[in-house]
Amino acid sequence: MTVAAVIVAGGSGLRAGGETPKQYQTIGGRPVLWWTLKAFAEHPGIARVQTVIGEGHEAMFAAATEGLTVEPAVTGGATRQDSCRAGLEAVARHQPEKVLIHDAARPFASRDLISHVIAWLDRHRAVVPGLPVAETLKLAPGGIVTATVDRSGLWTAQTPQGFGFEAILTAHRAAHAAGVTNLTDDAAVAERLGIEIAMIPGRVENRKLTTAEDIETADRAMMAARLDHLPDIRVGQGIDVHPFAEGNGVTLCGVSIPHDRSLAGHSDADVAMHALTDAIFGAIGDGDIGVHFPPTDRRWKGAASAIFLAKAVELVHRRSGLIANADLTILAEAPRIAPHIAAMKAVLAPLLGIAAERIAIKATTAEKLGAIGRGEGIVAFATAMVRLP
Repeated sequence: MTVAAVIVAGGSGLRAGGETPKQYQTIGGRPVLWWTLKAFAEHPGIARVQTVIGEGHEAMFAAATEGLTVEPAVTGGATRQDSCRAGLEAVARHQPEKVLIHDAARPFASRDLISHVIAWLDRHRAVVPGLPVAETLKLAPGGIVTATVDRSGLWTAQTPQGFGFEAILTAHRAAHAAGVTNLTDDAAVAERLGIEIAMIPGRVENRKLTTAEDIETADRAMMAARLDHLPDIRVGQGIDVHPFAEGNGVTLCGVSIPHDRSLAGHSDADVAMHALTDAIFGAIGDGDIGVHFPPTDRRWKGAASAIFLAKAVELVHRRSGLIANADLTILAEAPRIAPHIAAMKAVLAPLLGIAAERIAIKATTAEKLGAIGRGEGIVAFATAMVRLP
């Protein structure tokens, strides 16, 4: 039996906060989508994994699939239903017998759950995992209770939902042809065509990440589990300073900030990212930026400092380690840095492989004292904690 998986990852995820869709936000050092895809790509019963992404998400998807074997993504539609149909149409050329359809924002689908859904497809054309409703239900339009709803026989539906491939593809095509576009899951699409659906026990941990709090909770739990196996705690520090030169802006932590001058340096002179890079090199005892990227090497003339930081993180990963957190202090009289801190964290988080809440960036002045106080340049201090086996 050939089984394919369609992972629906086209949503904007606005309720999770920030400018990055929730499926690309970081938990446990990786994007949510990476963990979701990993569960299916490494399952022995899944032959291929097809992802459906949102328009303009190509670069984020490429970063989120590092090290995984999955099909090239296809672009979804305006609704989840449209996106599911696009994924099914992309898989159709491979002629699978069965298909599992799963939400990208459910990264905790276990191998056991996936196996159970596949196994139940031997007996049913459609299988949906879920949990029986345990709480008392109230009907309260406008916030006023008008009735208590009998919860017996009620379930909350999860994914992955499993189907005979031709049956669910036919059901999706029929709904689309009829102009029905507001069905919220694939089981509803199957119901519309009269397909019998088996309900099986899901898993409590197979929750859908929806809010910013969900993302933070998932990150804490997953990082705690990963760090528990990395007992060697290393701390490194980095300091860098660059003078001002003629120009019209500075780059700090990868963010361009307008200013009446620029920072002088062989690369893009990102003093903050340089300090952080040196802190990571220091934590693993592996030299500094000058050792790995000599200023005498013309390859690094004007280079983006993200290249340097990515190298430091790569060396940590080669040692099977993780970055646990980073702390930066930027000392400058001008420009104003505080308004750009959120953007800086958004740049650093995917580079470091940690959530933004594990990054601290502070800005202060030298109170007019010394060279920095006279506005002659900017200095940055950084510490980084690394966990190794």
